[in-house]
Amino acid sequence: MAGQGILSKGITLSYKKDTEFVVIPDLQEVPELGGTVEKVEVTTLADGSKRYINGIKDYGDLAFKFLYDNSGEGASYRILRGLEEAEGIDEYKVELPDGTAFTFSASVATKLDGASVNGALTFTATLTLNSDMEVSNPA
Repeated sequence: MAGQGILSKGITLSYKKDTEFVVIPDLQEVPELGGTVEKVEVTTLADGSKRYINGIKDYGDLAFKFLYDNSGEGASYRILRGLEEAEGIDEYKVELPDGTAFTFSASVATKLDGASVNGALTFTATLTLNSDMEVSNPA
């Protein structure tokens, strides 16, 4: 695979149910994964230019887009709305086709996206992180 690139087909978002991660179906879009280190200014009156040190990392909110399905207990909308209504912090994992995984804890909020003529219904699940994002390399 080196140098050939990887197709996005097969990326999954899972949540931890009991002791295992369960894939949430119908994922359509994944946000940028990773954070930005905030810079902290440490300039003194003796400095001729501004100086900075690295602060803490900000991951921002992660907005995942799904094809709307509320047909049963295993449907993406039903799963994520249930997690939202429970108002808890849950563990999530994004896994790439090559096995690279990003795991983190977050709370979720869902919203039905706008609809248009002859368009598929979608919804967005926004995850607000409550932990660092751990990256695992493929085996």
